[in-house]
Amino acid sequence: MRDGTALPSMSKRYLILLSSAAETCGVEEFARQFARRLSVRGGTWVLGEGGARFFARLRDFDGIVLNFPIVAWKRRLVWPALIALATRLMRKEVVVVLHEWTALDWKRRVVLAPVVALATRIVFSAPEIADEFRQSRLSSVATGDRDLIPIPPNLLAPPDLQPSAVSERLIAERGRGRLILGQFGSIYPKKQSKAVLHVAERLIARGHDVFVVFIGSFIKGNDDVEQDFFRTVQAAGLTDRVLVSGYVGDERELFAMFEAVDVFCYVFPEGLTSRRGSVLAAALFGKPVVVNAPARADSLAHHALYRRLIDARALRLVPTDADDDGFADAVWAAATLAPEPVALTAEIDAVWRDVESAICR
Repeated sequence: MRDGTALPSMSKRYLILLSSAAETCGVEEFARQFARRLSVRGGTWVLGEGGARFFARLRDFDGIVLNFPIVAWKRRLVWPALIALATRLMRKEVVVVLHEWTALDWKRRVVLAPVVALATRIVFSAPEIADEFRQSRLSSVATGDRDLIPIPPNLLAPPDLQPSAVSERLIAERGRGRLILGQFGSIYPKKQSKAVLHVAERLIARGHDVFVVFIGSFIKGNDDVEQDFFRTVQAAGLTDRVLVSGYVGDERELFAMFEAVDVFCYVFPEGLTSRRGSVLAAALFGKPVVVNAPARADSLAHHALYRRLIDARALRLVPTDADDDGFADAVWAAATLAPEPVALTAEIDAVWRDVESAICR
């Protein structure tokens, strides 16, 4: 410029597609946070708000970013394909971020296939998801411009906590001398939440007094996930030792519950993977998290924050195929040894820079 001020860089700008849902899933939280991080380089559009206004809005951007699966889009699955096609016809980029693939119902994969085929770039949340997609038939017709991103935490503790009936119950149980064993996140079969009940049983059999809290709600579906879960609780004789919070919309209440937990525990069929946002949120709060190790050696290679949390012993890895006794050993050990502090701001900022560099090239 003539006054000697440096010109701003001609960085690309992206329109991030969201839903209007009040109760958001983890994938949508990622999309919303990413849009905020992009600041002037990004904008948002609520899917389904109207075609004409979308075209007018898109003129100011170089492309769109779609994240899948966003739960609230289940009734609008035709819209992403139409939006992606319109964007390509306008000669703009279509960036698709896949947080899941094989775990999706096959009918949803079929519906998403046109969107993925129209993508100019595909970004995966973990190497496992990239492998699943590469082995699919769709891979052969989709773009070869692909990358991995580390998924940053969706949640960080607010400066003030707000007690609730659930957190007060946990404090009361703790006051009775009980170890509070927790799990955070949605409850559904593939997450193996019931396995935490078996770990509690082993600890109780050893003479330890344990109370289990599940901070989250049951995924709504066609099966009887909730009824089956409580049948297991009753059969194990844990009725007076288990509490399910339900959906928690207030972060101050959520982290007040976290504060009352001694150890978090997760038992995944495939071991820990980098897309497990619930694990990340619990570990970043400073409470120890016991989880089975990734099945593949490079699972966390792209995610520096996960590796740092392992080094700080915020994440306590047990073997991928560890049994209930192995988990019980690790939980009891974790309850007596606090994790090292981690410089969260710097670590999280670095993760978001990695995300931006992969998506906005």
